[in-house]
Amino acid sequence: MTPSRPSDTYSPMYFLASLGAGGLSVTFFMWLMFGVAHPGRTVPIFEDIMAAFQTGSSLTQAMIIGAWIGIAVFVVLNLKSLIWNLGRYNAWRRTEAYAKFVKTNAQSQLMALPLALAMSVNGMFVAGLVFVPGLWSVVEYLFPLAVVAFLAIGVLAFRLYGHFIARIKVEGGFNHAANNSFGQILPAFAFAMIGVGLSAPAAMSVNTTVVGFSVVLSTFFFITAVLVAGVALILGIRSMLDHGTNAETAPTLMILIPLMTILGITLLRQNHGVGVQFDAHTSDADTFMMLTKLVAVQVLFGMFGWMIMARHNYAKRFIWGRETSVMSYALVCPGVGFAVLMQFFIHKGLVAVHLVDKFSAGYWALIAITLVSQFAMIALVFVLNRRHFGAPRAAAAVPAE
Repeated sequence: MTPSRPSDTYSPMYFLASLGAGGLSVTFFMWLMFGVAHPGRTVPIFEDIMAAFQTGSSLTQAMIIGAWIGIAVFVVLNLKSLIWNLGRYNAWRRTEAYAKFVKTNAQSQLMALPLALAMSVNGMFVAGLVFVPGLWSVVEYLFPLAVVAFLAIGVLAFRLYGHFIARIKVEGGFNHAANNSFGQILPAFAFAMIGVGLSAPAAMSVNTTVVGFSVVLSTFFFITAVLVAGVALILGIRSMLDHGTNAETAPTLMILIPLMTILGITLLRQNHGVGVQFDAHTSDADTFMMLTKLVAVQVLFGMFGWMIMARHNYAKRFIWGRETSVMSYALVCPGVGFAVLMQFFIHKGLVAVHLVDKFSAGYWALIAITLVSQFAMIALVFVLNRRHFGAPRAAAAVPAE
């Protein structure tokens, strides 16, 4: 029997491998976001980073070098995985396996495609800010192009999700027994990722028209994500109460963690744009309360997912054991999402309202939590990539008769 790798049997959920790598590039950008001064701008750019590197302490220089390396490595890994997925996805669509796939609940997993595409656009924008000199001088010309790109991904997302909804509404056949997870929240995650990309001009542009369109368009995808997630959450909980949870899909129980991060960043960007351009400023206390509520949801669903996965011995079976599942890549997103939102919670929440002093012992203890989550996800990505894309396992020996 010829040895094979898990990735030799394609699933659209492998797009999550690209998504996770893109998310990890953002966790390194958070180091620069809150560790490098960027006066007059909402984000640090190449010139800010170089100035901090040239004048900063050894610790600051080490932080910047680490961020540069992390962003570069994971943006490359993100794009490499995306290209591999697009090639395999196009070939898979012409198979009988695909025809059977789109007749099941799993059809909604096709939304991992626009999700990964939107993440890659966000990741490339981050790389541009960090590595391209003079980018900020032409950024106003890039915003309309970015909006067009995200809208094109949005059209793809609505087509894919529309086919799924139309099929089950016309033909029926939605399997509630197989819906014993939060897998149907994945489309909401995709819509939210498109929305957060569309909200970027609201936080960075100085053009009132651009900011206005950014707020309107990102709000549309924000509301879409919230409605889809709300319905899917209720249906998933009902099915789990009736049929229990499935071990292989247990990682989806924590999908609300990255969703809260994406929705939270969208709101932060929109609030900034509305405040600057339309004189409707949000107070630090309001931002603190919003972030506190989002982190609370993350912690709650993190505990819930951890408890269920522990009951299934998930890590022993699918991370370290002989079983493999592409759904394991869904575990990267919660850790990344928590690390990113915690950075905002610490700096835009706790520090901003003076509950925690920057660089105090309490501050570093909280930062340590984000770093543990970040580096745990880095390790998980490399473990999963080795298990799914590494050298094929030899076939088990069969005793001679």
